[in-house]
Amino acid sequence: MRILLVEDERRLASALKQLFKENQYIVDVAHDGEAGYDLATTDSYDIVILDIMLPGMSGIEILKGMREQDVQTPVLLLTAKDTVEDRVVGLDAGADDYLVKPFDNKELLARVRALTRRTGQISGTDAMEAGPFRLDFTTRTVTRNEEPLTLTAKEFQLLELFLRNQGKVLSKEIILDRVWGPDADVIGNAVENYVHFLRKKIDEPDKPSYIATVRGVGYIFQPDPQA
Repeated sequence: MRILLVEDERRLASALKQLFKENQYIVDVAHDGEAGYDLATTDSYDIVILDIMLPGMSGIEILKGMREQDVQTPVLLLTAKDTVEDRVVGLDAGADDYLVKPFDNKELLARVRALTRRTGQISGTDAMEAGPFRLDFTTRTVTRNEEPLTLTAKEFQLLELFLRNQGKVLSKEIILDRVWGPDADVIGNAVENYVHFLRKKIDEPDKPSYIATVRGVGYIFQPDPQA
């Protein structure tokens, strides 16, 4: 299952990420409100864990924005505030649960399990399609015009990112953050190299690439590329 953790206390975020990984969750981490909002509204997660006090946008603002965009992913709010009024504000904004800091890790994991049981499977879908491509998240497989493609885990993540943002220009910085994570120690031209690897596997001979380079900016996925 995939978790988005939006927490600006880096030491706590790192500890929670490790906790979730040890319990077989896939975790994306954002350290500010704007990055968290961007991830929460463009990627699919089983659950979003939001600290309320964040730089850029508050957890409440992120939550309201998600619900306004009809993103119904379960949300667990983390906060140091423990008053009835604070809980009411969070729940009225669309939160599914509320946990006060400091908390016990066992309780956090139990809350996460309860929310995912209550809401069932991932809030998005088990598969997605764009142009000739179909990504199956259950089997982690990709097809193009129903023909299977063999991708590495990173290539799968990269293609998923492009498909979820088709028609949008993605900068190299955004790609690094989404695929490798904000704290990853990435060397050199990792984005360029992986885009090159992905193109070789998904593009069709003698046809334009599905991933076009926007010089000086980044890349854009086009489901129906024109020559």
